Amino acid sequence: MDPAQALADLTEISAQIEAAVVASPDGTVIAATLPDEAAATIARAASGLLREAGERAVGVEARTGEASVFAVRDDGHLVAAVAVSAATPGLVLYDLRTCLRLLAEEPAKPKPKPRRKRASQAGQKADEPA
Repeated sequence: MDPAQALADLTEISAQIEAAVVASPDGTVIAATLPDEAAATIARAASGLLREAGERAVGVEARTGEASVFAVRDDGHLVAAVAVSAATPGLVLYDLRTCLRLLAEEPAKPKPKPRRKRASQAGQKADEPA
C-alpha cells in the first residue's frame, strides 16, 4: 500500500493518534501527517529508540506529561506516532502494526476485463457441439 494512504487509514481509525510518520529503518521520512522538520525529528527519535531497545524490539513507547510517542518496525519500514497522553499503549501499538502490515501488502492488481464471446460462439445453441 502507498505510505501516504496507509497513514491516512491509520489516523482515521485511531482517534488517539495525533500525528504519524512512515520512515525507512534508518529514520528517513517516506510519508508523514505533519510538516517535514517535525516528521524528521520524530522519525530520527523513533529510529534511535528502537535501536537502543535492541535488535529484537519491534515496538517502543516513550511518554511525557503531554504526549506519548510510539514506534514499531519491520525489515522495510518504521511507523511512529504521537498520541494523546492518556493513549492506550496496546491499542496504539496494534494500530501501528496494522499500518506496517498494510505497507507490506502488494498493490492490488487491476482485475482483467471479461472476455467477449466471438460472434461464431455467440450464435451457437447450447446443445450443438462446438
